[in-house]
Amino acid sequence: MAVQTVESTTGSAAGSAAPSVDLGPAAALSCRECGHRVPLGPVFACQECFGPLEIAYDFSGHDPEELRRRIEAGPANIWRYAPLLPVPADVATKPNINPGWTKLVRADNLARELGVTGGLYVKDDSGNPTHSFKDRVVAQALEAARAFGFTTLSCSSTGNLAGAVGAAAARAGLRSCVFIPHDLEQGKVVMAAVYGGELVGIEGNYDDVNRFCSELIGDPAGEGWGFVNVNLRPYYAEGSKTLAYEICEQLGWRLPDQIVVPIASGSQLTKIDKGLRELIELGLVEDRPYKIFGAQAEGCSPVSAAYKAGHDVVRPQKPKTIAKSLAIGNPADGPYVLDIARRTGGAVEDVTDEQVVEAIRLLARTEGIFAETAGGVTVGVTKKLIENGDLDPALTTVVLNTGDGLKTLDAVADTGLTATIRPNLDSFREAGLA
Repeated sequence: MAVQTVESTTGSAAGSAAPSVDLGPAAALSCRECGHRVPLGPVFACQECFGPLEIAYDFSGHDPEELRRRIEAGPANIWRYAPLLPVPADVATKPNINPGWTKLVRADNLARELGVTGGLYVKDDSGNPTHSFKDRVVAQALEAARAFGFTTLSCSSTGNLAGAVGAAAARAGLRSCVFIPHDLEQGKVVMAAVYGGELVGIEGNYDDVNRFCSELIGDPAGEGWGFVNVNLRPYYAEGSKTLAYEICEQLGWRLPDQIVVPIASGSQLTKIDKGLRELIELGLVEDRPYKIFGAQAEGCSPVSAAYKAGHDVVRPQKPKTIAKSLAIGNPADGPYVLDIARRTGGAVEDVTDEQVVEAIRLLARTEGIFAETAGGVTVGVTKKLIENGDLDPALTTVVLNTGDGLKTLDAVADTGLTATIRPNLDSFREAGLA
């Protein structure tokens, strides 16, 4: 495969879609920095300024009421939003893992603990097929991989993405080969390996893994490989928009006042903002202010540090945190996260590993939701934002839980039996359990 730049894949006039590619309303790729447009293809960087490429759509001709009815009549997964995604119209008939339409839990018990009076919700994405939100982005990337004729699905991953890629490739009948840091949680290693693809540990952290994958894309050894979060990144990232779509639909087609989103690369937060803005532009929700807050672990908080310092540039950090799914020290979308937090009146905050564990237990104890460490980060940051006066407890707030706590058991490994008793009532009473 040629080096992934605009020049290497564009044979037609810039701004026109490749004629053989059917990706629904997707019209072209557009540079987020300079606006330069190129045809749809497996590219991720603008040749004019090296800015990131995004999907540009043609949403013309949609009547809001008819579109709303069409969505509501659709399948109970992300393909109900096919008219707003870069996928063919018949996407729901293709073999895919079909994630999405996860629960939006009204968290009244947690709200009382935190002093929230305006309504608190947890968007619980642990209900996806491989128990993390990554199924959304991988399902989207898989459709692009099909469109471009790739035969191997790959990624660089902090764990959850590796499992999602393995599952999606198995379902689609493709080869998978994914790359992870060598020291991931064992639960995530098993989860990624069980689908039968190749799982490769790289000596180093996620940023080292990502650099290796970028080199492989430019090498003949990477011919026919679709890296979901590199050369397919513009399509992959659009899967995160479906979180915004679902939240608004589940709230009765209205925007949340505040939303707290974990930050790894920052792409999820930026795409949630994009999804909210699209719903406004399409007339599907009322246009009114909303605030987006970013959440990081203190041991890997480059975006939070930049926000607090008033900087526009994110300085990379070497990760050291139990929240390994968020441990990206050089987040690609970091500067855009800063822009969104400031534009919407939100903030970016971080919590210690100890606060992450406390938040995992708090969510489990109050709402019966066992979150992985990333969910502990968002709940912990929500608590801190309320205490600091940054998040208004009188407004409707949505907090994201992006994965299942069974994947990060080590974080709460000291949790165990309340008591061990003999099988009789006297022993039960002696233990103070009566």
